[in-house]
Amino acid sequence: MHCNRPKVLPAVMHPPVCCTNHMYEKFIVPHIHPTHTANINHQLYEHQHYYPHTQSYVQDVHSQQQFCGRRPRRRPFGF
Repeated sequence: MHCNRPKVLPAVMHPPVCCTNHMYEKFIVPHIHPTHTANINHQLYEHQHYYPHTQSYVQDVHSQQQFCGRRPRRRPFGF
């Protein structure tokens, strides 16, 4: 069996809808001793799924002002 090198197809972006159509033709070959040769073409679609991932970081900082007791009275200048 002879295998060809795989062919890389363009990337598929999800979500696609895939449909398959089968088409058949009937050939009648009239022979007294009919023979038939089946030529089979095999195709393999290798679906490669990638899952890119990103990360982010948050720096959460808080500040509180606490006033404990009364504020000191300011003295006038010169006293």
